[in-house]
Amino acid sequence: MKLAYIGTYPPRECGIGTFTQNLVHSINRSINISEGFVVALNDYEHSYIFPKEVKLIIQQEQQTDYLEAANFINLSGADLCIMEHEFGIYGGQNGVYILPLLHRLKIPLIVTLHTILESPSYNEKAILKEICKMASKIVVMSNKAIEFLVNVYHVPNEKIAIIEHGVPDIHFNPIKTKKEFKFEHKKVLLTFGFIGRNKGIETVIKALPEAIKEHPEILYIVLGKTHPNVLRHSGEEYRSYLQLLVKSLNLNNHVMFLNEYIDQKELFKYLSACDIYITPYINEAQITSGTLSYAMGAGCAIISTPYWHAKEMLEEGKGVLFEFKNFEQLSEILIDLLDQPNILNDYQKKANQYGKKISWLKIGDKYATLIKNILNKKPPTILKKETIVDPLLLPPFSLAHIKRLTDDTGIIQHAKFGIPNLKEGYCLDDNARALLMVLMAYKQQKNTTALELMPIYLSYIHYMQNKDGSFKNFLSFNRNFLDEVGSEDSFGRTIWALGYLLGNAPNDAYYQTGKLVFFDAAPNFEKLQSIRSIANTMIGISYYLKANPSDDEMTERLRNLAGKLVKHYEQNYSPDWKWFESLLAYDNGILPLALLHSAQILNDSKLTLIAIETMNFLTEHTLKDDYLSIIGNKEWYIKDGERSMFAQQPIDALAMVLMYHQAYLFTNNKEYLNKLFTSFMWFLGENDLRMSLYDFETKGCCDGFEDYGVNRNQGAESSLAYLISHLTVLQAYEEFYKSDEIKNLEDKEVTLNDLK
Repeated sequence: MKLAYIGTYPPRECGIGTFTQNLVHSINRSINISEGFVVALNDYEHSYIFPKEVKLIIQQEQQTDYLEAANFINLSGADLCIMEHEFGIYGGQNGVYILPLLHRLKIPLIVTLHTILESPSYNEKAILKEICKMASKIVVMSNKAIEFLVNVYHVPNEKIAIIEHGVPDIHFNPIKTKKEFKFEHKKVLLTFGFIGRNKGIETVIKALPEAIKEHPEILYIVLGKTHPNVLRHSGEEYRSYLQLLVKSLNLNNHVMFLNEYIDQKELFKYLSACDIYITPYINEAQITSGTLSYAMGAGCAIISTPYWHAKEMLEEGKGVLFEFKNFEQLSEILIDLLDQPNILNDYQKKANQYGKKISWLKIGDKYATLIKNILNKKPPTILKKETIVDPLLLPPFSLAHIKRLTDDTGIIQHAKFGIPNLKEGYCLDDNARALLMVLMAYKQQKNTTALELMPIYLSYIHYMQNKDGSFKNFLSFNRNFLDEVGSEDSFGRTIWALGYLLGNAPNDAYYQTGKLVFFDAAPNFEKLQSIRSIANTMIGISYYLKANPSDDEMTERLRNLAGKLVKHYEQNYSPDWKWFESLLAYDNGILPLALLHSAQILNDSKLTLIAIETMNFLTEHTLKDDYLSIIGNKEWYIKDGERSMFAQQPIDALAMVLMYHQAYLFTNNKEYLNKLFTSFMWFLGENDLRMSLYDFETKGCCDGFEDYGVNRNQGAESSLAYLISHLTVLQAYEEFYKSDEIKNLEDKEVTLNDLK
């Protein structure tokens, strides 16, 4: 028998990683396995030297790694896969990247759930339901977890197995360990695990002064590092708060912080040396606690707040519960227990008896039985979702070329091959596109480089704004303005980026800056004449209104701009020419895209009808023979004339990708995803010249097709068009797999006939 495991794994400092390792070893002892291997997760920018059983590594936010892992597991000869699930250890929004991996698995799957939310978001619920559908068996560690799965996620009861959290069979003599740590004359209280505000450690510290009056020998040990996610976003703010609290209460001689992540053997020494173990978590929403299980396994007397797992584990007198944040009650309990050693000893005996039942040896046997039962049954046919967009065909997402083009002023607009052309300076269009791209990259991937670049592009936009709210466009490399007022196109693209920022700002400072610039520009919206500037501005307003739907004044501005676009359409319409102008020119997909966005906001069927008619017209003339053939910018395509083949530009491919993505979101018609992906593949060689514009060495994108072939220069516009398209493909793929209603989409599709 051969098993595959998916999860975090040591040396990554993670409780689930330790669980995975213990599970692997315990199952190995219980089953005659010819071979087993682990697929381990790297977190963000960290990398680890894993032990030999780890055969493949997934970079947490690299979507294609998950698909490659599915292929690896399917070809490995494994009979069954066991996955550890917790939302935060997998990439994408709420860990959605794990879904396509699981969809591609061709072997039975057991999933161990470490977090089950009682009130999940839509995405969290959809993802967990999808995981449960694909699993042959779902393992949980408490009865409360079963209750949630059945009532909240509608998982069949017979699909769920309860197997407690295992604990190592490690024991030390308490007297000897106390002596080793020089705690012989102390009453040791202990809390261990990753540190964060939800742990409630301040409750214990506040309880100590009264308890110490009766028992001055008390020593409270807080053992563990700050949680990596807390450290990433807040640093050591919480630990500093705790240390200041200790100092203010004059408890320096009674509280010890050990900022370490220690191995299991050392941990159990501390557990054996403690008199009372405390889990003072501040709310009930914890379905599983590995630290609590370890304390039980070590035979500790336990005091805890009544979070879900603790209420269940400590029932029948196996421990003592106190109310959340109630340090006065905790003081009384500590004094009572330390005053009565016989009662304290009774709790320790009950914990020790229970701990023997959940040793990893016994837990491994339970998993082994589960595995045998699954493999002895004929596996049910699992319907796989159709893969419409295949991220395996995409190069790894990289901002290397964008970093190369960016200095502390902004992004350089042109390049000589892959080298920035400083002679051409900067422009507003490209800095607006760059801001949009890095906002998308940070939203989707938490890309730290994108976050670092964001203020550069936003500050450029702010610098180029005139007093009347309009914008200059061009700036020389030596920072001289090259125009007084930029093009309407550059204005519209800037409003698009700012509108997206107001709906997706990573922090309040960026939001407030974007809001200031956006509303200073707003009086100019009605003055716009260029239909592409109108369209770009409509998209920006739409993104703003999605986050601020009660802004009636801005809604009316959107309605007026949409009316202008409709008027252009009606003036140029004929039965064989359903378009806004008498020619197909550049950035064509932006026009139907703007109507799709505004129709969604305004709930206007006429806008929807025109959007779909013009999109179909554009599709008819550009999407042929299963690839995208862009209208060439050399002579364009004038009505009743011949379409131009050359001077095809990346921004046109981007517009098509965005148009089909919005059409999919608006109609739920998955055929638009096929068109989206076909349009994206224009960048990678599915085009008239059958040549790739993406440069795999520089990570930039070439500037387009000319009659002589590919224009090898890799300026900002083309490279940003590629990256925004790349991110849109990944987003569309995530959205397709995220929906738990996917099999019913055909019944919900909006068609042209419906609208008529």
